[in-house]
Formats: sequence, structure tokens, C-alpha cells
Amino acid sequence: MFCRRLHLWLQPGAQVFSVSRQSVHKLASLQKATMLPRKKVQSLLYPFSDLEAHLHRSVDKTQFQLFHPSLEDMVKAEKLFCSSPSHTIDYYISAERMDQIPAQKQPEVCFIGRSNVGKSSLIKGLFSLTPEVEVRVSKTPGHTKRMNFFRVGKAFTLVDMPGYGHRAPKDFVDMVEPYLYTRENLVRTFLLVDGSVGLQTADMIALEMCEEMRRPYVVVVTKIDKCGRGTLLTNLLNLQDVVKTQTTSCFPQPFLVSSLHFLGIYLLRCFIAHITGSVRLKDTSQS
Repeated sequence: MFCRRLHLWLQPGAQVFSVSRQSVHKLASLQKATMLPRKKVQSLLYPFSDLEAHLHRSVDKTQFQLFHPSLEDMVKAEKLFCSSPSHTIDYYISAERMDQIPAQKQPEVCFIGRSNVGKSSLIKGLFSLTPEVEVRVSKTPGHTKRMNFFRVGKAFTLVDMPGYGHRAPKDFVDMVEPYLYTRENLVRTFLLVDGSVGLQTADMIALEMCEEMRRPYVVVVTKIDKCGRGTLLTNLLNLQDVVKTQTTSCFPQPFLVSSLHFLGIYLLRCFIAHITGSVRLKDTSQS
């Protein structure tokens, strides 16, 4: 019933509504988000919809909409990010070396990106339905110095990696590369790129490393609220050109997110739930 009501809300005809910082915490729940005007709900669920009208008609938009789950699937995924007595979400362990990480069978996903790209803020947004999970966020680049593991019940483990680039740990390569290359239960790496500045040299190096691994990875475009549409579209199209011409293991669709305004969080939750085997979509080609 909730999904049917939300579907009606997503029909065109509403005014754009700006979300204040004070109200962002209320958006953790998809059901609470329906209190916003319809167009804002559409933006929250599918951030690319705000950019679509500004793209030239010659641009192929299908690559930006390959993963387009139903509202029912998003609701299923949301439940996975809610802690309960039978499904505990918690911080598990921090590690600097592979020998400090226990072997696990359940799927893992990891987040990597430049220092201050917004990794910890994004992970905090993903876990916002379970506020007791401590995800430390700092304005200081290079705050994360270890690999931090968070268990989501028996479904999967999420790993927050140290940032590369400015103020990265001196042993970043020795810490991260062995994990990315040898972790058997790693099902997807999420490479975060700052949407307000686009691909940087350090990002290209990380992308090349992901290609060398020949394991599937995904690009997440963060801070999409920090720049105008023109700048974001320019950076996004440049990124898509790189993905199309220089990658073979990258999922063609970038995921657009804003941790500040909660844009794209529901969609990313659903994608994680899907690739870890917790939510099965009707169209299984979306992975």
C-alpha cells in the first residue's frame, strides 16, 4: 500500500522543494520522505532525473538509468539497513594489515576514494536508520587511517577504506592493495569521485588499479549539491567518456549522491542489497 501511494506521488506536477539541513535526518526512512512534494521525492530516489532535461538530446541517457529498481525493491533494501534483535548492524573491527582481518564467508563491499571525498559521510547516510552505529566523520582530510569494517547482520560487511591522496596513511598501498586483490568475499568496490571537481589524477590512478584487479567496481559521484548543474554535467560526461573508453570492469552507470541532502541514498542502498544477494530484482540484468 505504501509503495502504491509513493508511486502516485512520483507523477509529474509538483513544485520543487528545498530540503534544509535540519530536515535531512528525517529522510532516512523512505516512508517519511513521502511527506515532501512529488518532484523532490523523484530527485531523492533518482538524482539523475534533475539533470536529464539539461542534457543534449544526442547524449545516450540509458547508461545513467541501467539500475532503476522498483519502489518495492527499495523498501526491501531499506529494511536491510534497519537494525533489529535478529539483524544487528554494528561496527566490527579496524585493521591495518590483512592478517588482522578475520576470514568471512558473507559478502563484502568496500568504499575507496580521495581524502575528503565524503566516504565516511556517505556511509553514515547509508546507516542513518541505525544511528547507534558510530561512523566518525571529520572535515579534516585523511581522517580515516585504517580499514573499518561494519557488519550488516548476516547479509554483508561494509568496509570504509582510508582515503588516498592528501594526508593518506604512509602505508596506504601496503594496507589497501592486498585487500582489494586477495579478499575472496569482496563482491564490489565502490570508487568515490567528487562531482564538484570531477576526475583528478589520483582518481585515475585508483581507477587503473581497479581495472588491474579485473573485479567489478562502481563509481559513486559524491557532493552533487556542491556545484551548479553545468559543472556537474561536464564532470559527469567526462567521467562517462572515461568509463566507456578506458574501463572493462566498471559498471556503466555512475551513482549520484549527496550525503547532505540525502540524494541517491535509497538507490545506492538498493544496489548494495542487490549485489550482495539480499534483494532480488525482477530484472536481474541490472547488476
